[in-house]
Amino acid sequence: MLLYRIFDIFFFVFHSMLILFILFGWVWRKTRRWNLLVVMLTAASWFGLGIWCGFGYCPCTDWHWRVRWTLGDTDLPFSYIKFLIDRAFGSDVSAWWVDVATVTGFALAAMASIATNARDYRQSKRKNDPCHVDSPR
Repeated sequence: MLLYRIFDIFFFVFHSMLILFILFGWVWRKTRRWNLLVVMLTAASWFGLGIWCGFGYCPCTDWHWRVRWTLGDTDLPFSYIKFLIDRAFGSDVSAWWVDVATVTGFALAAMASIATNARDYRQSKRKNDPCHVDSPR
């Protein structure tokens, strides 16, 4: 059981950090490409694997829930975000509102990641263009 407790802590930390990275990884230039990759993998999981496993399917949540079930925690919500919010505030927040907030946050983060990566790409392309001359303003 000690190993499962370690796995539980690992998934709690890893999954929570992954969520924060998805939401804010686009802010820093050095992490933008990685953020875009993680956002795309998340979308593929939610919408691709979601066809067979249910919309919003996340392998991290699935694996974490398997660990928690082994530890005897069987009353778990479908959403990991709901789990975090319920735990943090000691309440039972509406799953619908959590899902709406989650999808909204993900959509905004995805748009920010795409926009900042596209801007960086255009700037690097312009910088490497021998015919481009910056005009003084």
